[in-house]
Amino acid sequence: MNKVNVGVIGVGAMGFNHARVYSKLEDANLVAVSDLMRDKSEEVAKEYNAQAFVDYNDILKMPEIEAVSVCVPTTHHFNVVMDAIEHGKHVLVEKPIAFTLREARAMVKAAKDEGVKLGTGHVERFNPAVEKSKELIQNDVIGEVVSASAKRVGPFPPRIKDVGVTIDLAIHEVDIMHHLFESPVSTIYANMGSRLEKCEYEDHAEIMSKFKNGIIGMLEVNWLTPYKKRKLEITGVEGIISIDYIDQTVNVYGKSTQNVDVPYKEPLKEELGSFLSAVKNDEDPKITGEDGIYALEVVTAAMKSAKDSTPVNIDDMEY
Repeated sequence: MNKVNVGVIGVGAMGFNHARVYSKLEDANLVAVSDLMRDKSEEVAKEYNAQAFVDYNDILKMPEIEAVSVCVPTTHHFNVVMDAIEHGKHVLVEKPIAFTLREARAMVKAAKDEGVKLGTGHVERFNPAVEKSKELIQNDVIGEVVSASAKRVGPFPPRIKDVGVTIDLAIHEVDIMHHLFESPVSTIYANMGSRLEKCEYEDHAEIMSKFKNGIIGMLEVNWLTPYKKRKLEITGVEGIISIDYIDQTVNVYGKSTQNVDVPYKEPLKEELGSFLSAVKNDEDPKITGEDGIYALEVVTAAMKSAKDSTPVNIDDMEY
């Protein structure tokens, strides 16, 4: 297999970028795109020399297409992904994997039953600043990790209409901390609220997590801040690692301060390249459907905690 024939379902803001990146990757052949807005579908298809459709099933019926990116609103993930799996397509679905855990588990089971790949698009996992920080932690640069504090804030995105800030933003940090600390969350406590009239869901959340290995994680996410900030600080007994996701910078503060060299990479390009590699080499995607389920479990527990105003033990959750 030389190139993987791919389609993109949903070419809004994120789907457009999937089409753009696929058109540049050596391992990809972008065959078709679809969107309910015909003008958008045709515009993207023309720009990247692909076929345009309104109905995504027209893509799924194309025998030459081997894999699809699903970039539709979260509430539609389940139906689109299940249809793609039924047609034998490998699937990369944007985060969150699904709107509910029941849907997510059914998707993962269906993919296994049909023998197709199902990857979850947690793009920050491919940020080189994250990979460098994991390397520093593994090399014991800051000693034993004690806690981490993340701030992922910015203005309200009008395109997000079906989920709140917890599923849209906090889920990134849930996945990253799980990846960095290699330990699941045991207990979670959260406060959430909505201050914006234009937002039907929560627009701010403050979440504290205790991991099974004892590390404490604190997350602040909102759609209230007039500027975008994406930062994570990891505290160890011998120093601090400070990550800026946007600038892709890593600084270490300890006995001496150092700016760590992090060569720039486009995370989405790395993510899609990794997914295509998994398809070509018949390997599990780097971020599996099970990873998607885990992240959704944690944010679901956080929302329950906020609703009940009490800490939640994740192992005791009934989904």
